[in-house]
Amino acid sequence: MKVGILAGGVGSRLSEETVLKPKPMVEVGGRPILWHIMQRYAAFGHTEFVVALGYKGEYIKRYMLDYCSLSSNLKVHLGQGEVIQETRGGEEDWTVELIDTGQESGTGGRIRQLVPYMGDETFMLTWGDGVSNVDLDALLDFHRSHGKLATVTAVRPPARFGLIEMDGDRVVSFSEKPQLGEGWINGAFFVFEPGIAEYVDDDLVMWEQSPMERLAADGQLMAYRHHGFWQCMDTLRHKKRLEELWAKGDAPWQA
Repeated sequence: MKVGILAGGVGSRLSEETVLKPKPMVEVGGRPILWHIMQRYAAFGHTEFVVALGYKGEYIKRYMLDYCSLSSNLKVHLGQGEVIQETRGGEEDWTVELIDTGQESGTGGRIRQLVPYMGDETFMLTWGDGVSNVDLDALLDFHRSHGKLATVTAVRPPARFGLIEMDGDRVVSFSEKPQLGEGWINGAFFVFEPGIAEYVDDDLVMWEQSPMERLAADGQLMAYRHHGFWQCMDTLRHKKRLEELWAKGDAPWQA
């Protein structure tokens, strides 16, 4: 099954990094977060990716073009100008299509432009700036069970601060950055049928606005509840949290 990834946004809230590169190329543990997302899908057998480009899309193209040579052994004959690439075992066996979807396109417009590349069949899609340990097999089974056009993964937002529970003045428990006990938000990690393109009127539309609202009104949007780890990377603080988890060997999204 093909996987669409939206990687065209500006990422203004992470401007410390995104002034030079698109947000999906901001690194966690020495690898772009885009790579981490793709690794998660690949662990479930989904290795055909279609990436929507926009802001600094050339940076992502360059990374993909250089990936094979940078991850392989090279033998260089300087006199002849000959380069021999010696591939190593274990490289990712992925297919990646990079689609220019416009600098100004909204998320809805980018999704609509990707649909023709999905082979007129069910496909998965997510944002290029968030990781999760969502069970993708269970998500797909849920989508197939209800027969609607779209499934969104609903997650509980991570709290910004540690949660203190008290009995009078005595702390009885403390949870470091727990997920909130109430409320659900859009965690991306969608499953779509091609018909969702009809809900996007133009390329400037944001998917999270009228398309999702209309799908919900028509009874065509279902939510898969994910109770596990989920984290977007909107700010430098989020990036540092993901870096800390990776450095400790405790990255829940790593399959």
